[in-house]
Amino acid sequence: MLAQIRQELAEPAYSPRGACRTLQSCTLPEVLISGPAGTGKSRACLQKLHRLARTYPGSRHLIIRKTRESLSESGLFTYEHCVLGDGHPIAASVQRHYRQVYQYPNGSEIVVGGLDKPSKIMSTEYDTIYVQEAIELSEDGWESLTTRTRNGAMPYQQLLADANPDRPMHWLKRRCDAGLTALLDSRHEDNPRLWDGANWTPEGKAYIARLDALTGARKERLRHGRWAQSEGVVYEGWDAVLHHIPRFEIPKSWRRFRVVDFGFTNPFVCQWWAVDDDGRMYMYREIYKTQRIVQDHAPQIKKLSEGEYIEATVCDHDAEDMATLRSCGIPTMPATKAVSQGLQAVMERLQKAKDGKPRLFILQSSLAEVDQALIEAKLPYSTDQEIDGYVWANKASKEEPVKENDHGMDAMRYGAMYLATQPELRIW
Repeated sequence: MLAQIRQELAEPAYSPRGACRTLQSCTLPEVLISGPAGTGKSRACLQKLHRLARTYPGSRHLIIRKTRESLSESGLFTYEHCVLGDGHPIAASVQRHYRQVYQYPNGSEIVVGGLDKPSKIMSTEYDTIYVQEAIELSEDGWESLTTRTRNGAMPYQQLLADANPDRPMHWLKRRCDAGLTALLDSRHEDNPRLWDGANWTPEGKAYIARLDALTGARKERLRHGRWAQSEGVVYEGWDAVLHHIPRFEIPKSWRRFRVVDFGFTNPFVCQWWAVDDDGRMYMYREIYKTQRIVQDHAPQIKKLSEGEYIEATVCDHDAEDMATLRSCGIPTMPATKAVSQGLQAVMERLQKAKDGKPRLFILQSSLAEVDQALIEAKLPYSTDQEIDGYVWANKASKEEPVKENDHGMDAMRYGAMYLATQPELRIW
């Protein structure tokens, strides 16, 4: 008992405000805490799980996200360093990437999982389930989780989640509007690191300034916490549930090619695409990185492609950068850059064909590495994150998209045009 008291006293202090405080006492079956970036939503959810695990011996709790891999550097980092505190015995000497369960001295457990590997976490029952970034899930996935909250070691069971706002017609917002899920709105003033109760802290001023520099729906959502629609979206046919699919092993017999959009201050993007026997294209790997020269990208591209036959590397028209790739042993060919044709090629692939399936997919967890600078700037850091903000410059004429945060979009367009002009395997 004395050891437990010492542990609790050594844990970082936590005094929640606003919606984060309300969440701690909420006992409703389903609750979502939503708000702009940086309001302390994730920590509030993790603090609640930790308190419940400590309060109710033998209770079981689950931390889950769309993919298990994405938890290691997000939710689990916050849990171990901000909730437990560095050196806490529950998390001592543990590598987060491989962590499966946190064991409490009273027999309680906090399990870690991803919906990309459901068999590992859906075969048991829990008292609470915390879904991080719930907008990534499908409604079917959410409803499947509701069937797992029946362990009975606590006075109530709960499915709780956090999310930055998305489009107003997202299934999660509709679920809240229908009263099925309670919605708690958090604000930047809820976070004492940003707001001292009367004024912005120095950290808060810098953070809010970054959010104020955003534009369009990203600013509405991440700065003001509004469920806002991007007006004039180019790819209206994109549906993350349909097109952003779980990973699978790409058959060796499928065609493979790469597409590159050069950048340094703006992201350098290299996408790996595979093509199945019916002509569907799947992006299965991606580099999306700023502040790195092409000569340094080349070894990584070659390393990531080991053991694969890449039939072509289609590139943006920068002669010097293309020459650099060639000098590093990566043959290149220029992309077909006709904007209107390229957009149409992607749009057609996003639509369902006669077999009921689209012709373009992005595999989950395709990013080779995360660019922390882009995350801190609240900018897209992968191709799929660009799509919702990819809008027409003139919503009436729909001729040209806005040239902003479109580097993955350009590469995807080049890829669709490559297949349109080279439908059969070519040896370059």
